[in-house]
Amino acid sequence: MSKSQSKFNFGAKKAPDKSVAERHFSDFIVYVDESGDHNLASIDQDYPIFVLAFCIFYKEHYSNLVVPKLQKLKFEYFGHDLVILHEHEIRKEKGDFNIFISKEQREEFLEKLTDIIEDSNFILASCVIEKTKITAPESENNPYHVALRYCLETLYDLVLEKGQQQLETHVVVEQRGKKEDKELELEFRRICDGENKFRKNLPFKIRMANKTANSSGLQLADLVARPIGRHILRPDQPNRAFEVLRPKFYCEGGREKVGENYDNWGLKRFP
Repeated sequence: MSKSQSKFNFGAKKAPDKSVAERHFSDFIVYVDESGDHNLASIDQDYPIFVLAFCIFYKEHYSNLVVPKLQKLKFEYFGHDLVILHEHEIRKEKGDFNIFISKEQREEFLEKLTDIIEDSNFILASCVIEKTKITAPESENNPYHVALRYCLETLYDLVLEKGQQQLETHVVVEQRGKKEDKELELEFRRICDGENKFRKNLPFKIRMANKTANSSGLQLADLVARPIGRHILRPDQPNRAFEVLRPKFYCEGGREKVGENYDNWGLKRFP
């Protein structure tokens, strides 16, 4: 082998056995985002909840179908794929999303984005903290940490159901700040080290992603969190975005019962 042929070997003596690597990691990748704030001292009466959403994808479906569809949508409307789909900016038509010259064009974009979410096969685990129902906020843990435990427990229920509880699953969250990230990582590890309803180690690893990472999975998680919150706040109000999400919640009875009995399974509420 010539010097030029070997320069990308990085000193490896032998390529790893692909089957070994595949056995080490599960088939799933998880992306996490939130809606609302977790402050219990000062509650926004217009949105007095905190929502944490886990979007759980099969890696093959995510990489082969979900990511290309989102990239194609970005190229179609923006001419490049650097745009980060952020629910707040889309809703308020800020930043990159002030391009729409008519209401019809904006509605067309939203319809195509909703279709991508609807066609994407992911499993949804979420926890909603209803802050006004907490009678002694000073004695409660950080709502983010409470929601995180519930969602990680649901994720474990899923990997157990799929027979992948011995394999490592990565959970990707967006960075929020040095102090917050350190606290979150410590809490994540505490839960996975046995502080959970199963009283056992959970096979999950946290990965922190910068806001500029332009992760398709994180953007989808951002887009689903608020519709869940709106459904909890105003269950009788029409909410097409939530109806699209309803069959994606992890539910009692497995995937044959999609859209049924997801309360306190894929959609947990606290208290």
